[in-house]
Amino acid sequence: MVSKVKNSKTILIVEDESSLNEAYQIILNKAGYEVLSAFDGEEALAIVAKQKPDLILLDLRMPIMNGIEFLKHYQPSKKNRAKIIVFSNYDLQQEIEEAYKLGADKYILKAWASPKELLKIVKDILK
Repeated sequence: MVSKVKNSKTILIVEDESSLNEAYQIILNKAGYEVLSAFDGEEALAIVAKQKPDLILLDLRMPIMNGIEFLKHYQPSKKNRAKIIVFSNYDLQQEIEEAYKLGADKYILKAWASPKELLKIVKDILK
């Protein structure tokens, strides 16, 4: 799903829970971002092969291809690499450390990130 609005920044949401995926789309779209959406890592890889998002919001725990597997396969040049925020409902230190080693820029525990906090983090990382 693609939502187009007036902003030069594109965000790809990779979240398997449809209600959360939709909520993030609404929040970011209202803030003026172009929003792309995927429900697993494989779908996200297909999207990034065609489009170059500025930021990827990546859930770590998903069926088919999880966030860590996505990061292992996502290998654009440094110039074309999106910023990556990984998030999860679980505080799993080993997965978080691996995500950072594979190129993640930030980790967010979903339960602690209100919509307002999420927007602040997104704006800060896209500066």
